Amino acid sequence: MLENIVTYLVDLVADWGYLGIFLLMALESSFFPFPSEVVMIPAGYLVYTGQMNLYMAFAAGAFGSLAGALFNYYLCYFLGRPFIAKYGKYVGITDEKMAKFESFFNRYGEISTFNCRLIPGIRQYISLPAGLAKMNIFTFSLYTTLGAGIWVAILLAIGYYIGDQKELIKEYLTQITIYLLLVVGLITAIYIYLHRRKSRKR
Repeated sequence: MLENIVTYLVDLVADWGYLGIFLLMALESSFFPFPSEVVMIPAGYLVYTGQMNLYMAFAAGAFGSLAGALFNYYLCYFLGRPFIAKYGKYVGITDEKMAKFESFFNRYGEISTFNCRLIPGIRQYISLPAGLAKMNIFTFSLYTTLGAGIWVAILLAIGYYIGDQKELIKEYLTQITIYLLLVVGLITAIYIYLHRRKSRKR
């Protein structure tokens, strides 16, 4: 069963090509619940078999993620909190969840748009409070692309090296997620320390 699903996903990515990667990653990076693993890991395997170019696959994944994040950002930038409060529930964004996203963004600042790209379950939603706060678009795009690029590279690497060993994928993803959470915690701590130090000098 699992092997059939993986084979289907690999074939789907192969058929749609780089445009398919871009569109599916944009979908994943918006507020629709669509896992990036089912796109980029098969893409990594196709790179391994020579059916895709590594740099093209990476660019399609990273910029697709940015496109989805910009969709969320501008949605909140122009339509604001009332729109999310009214329609967010239809895609699983409750008032409680939105309050948590805003609290996280307000607590850790703009660096959270980078860090959260590496955290499953929150990566696509951190763009919403960034849009509400009208975060500088260049900084937002830079942090989002860097964070998304790291995640895309990791998934491509998994697909490239163990794409034909399906039973290992879940194990490696779990381990990598734990390591990334530790890295995110360290980066956040350093950012907060430097930010507070800078504020004291003013």
